[in-house]
Amino acid sequence: MIVKRIIPCLDIKDGRVVKGVRFEGLRDVEDPVVLARFYDGNQADELVFYDIAASREGRPIFIELLRRVAECVHIPLMAGGGIAGLEDFDRVLDCGADKVSVNSGALRDPELLRRAAERYGSRCVVLSMDVRKVGDGYRVFAEGGQTDTGRDALEWARLGEELGAGEIVLNSIDTDGVRGGFDLPMLEAVSGVVSVPIVASGGAGTMQDFAEVFRVPGVGAGLSAGAFHSKTVLIPELKRYLRERGVPVRIEEPLKGRGEG
Repeated sequence: MIVKRIIPCLDIKDGRVVKGVRFEGLRDVEDPVVLARFYDGNQADELVFYDIAASREGRPIFIELLRRVAECVHIPLMAGGGIAGLEDFDRVLDCGADKVSVNSGALRDPELLRRAAERYGSRCVVLSMDVRKVGDGYRVFAEGGQTDTGRDALEWARLGEELGAGEIVLNSIDTDGVRGGFDLPMLEAVSGVVSVPIVASGGAGTMQDFAEVFRVPGVGAGLSAGAFHSKTVLIPELKRYLRERGVPVRIEEPLKGRGEG
């Protein structure tokens, strides 16, 4: 049975972790290194580092900050923001990240996914999609969710897998930061056209939200920022809750103290 992953997300702007609602109204949360250390010691399965302003500002990812975060965690680290070419993949992986998430860069140059998969392997290549419902369908947005690309989300997800992405992070702009639950219809729609694991992102507010999202076929991980940063949901408690409901998760058992049998 495949273990489901719980992933906190660090959205970085001006060197700080921030959080907004539907990609707007960003507010300061914490120092990225402080939060990374906290999650590393509190049963997170992976950690995501997103430099959310890099693509919009036309610059590379914050390399030095990424390196500091990578040095203080022992769990797998995914990083993205401003990824436009293989040289950006090189920089991110050299910093200690295990996976590279690419969004706007792949929309500009879809073949980047193929070139990256050929060089680093599909397991290192993650397609991140910012998606919003438009009419009766779902469309992909770029530049931090500001620009409607006109691309159909299901077609883009299918093409991303064909080009070599080994995983898809599916960010719902409509539910981002609202904490009313994941966008289950969108996740189900995309899950129906791809076979690679989907990381569900946007909308988590309760432990029940995670239990519900893991019922969607193809969802291999639940990602959240606000619910974890605010400690509304604590990852150790969430994992116990999920296991009690039959969701396979990795739980670190506490070490017995000295003198205990």
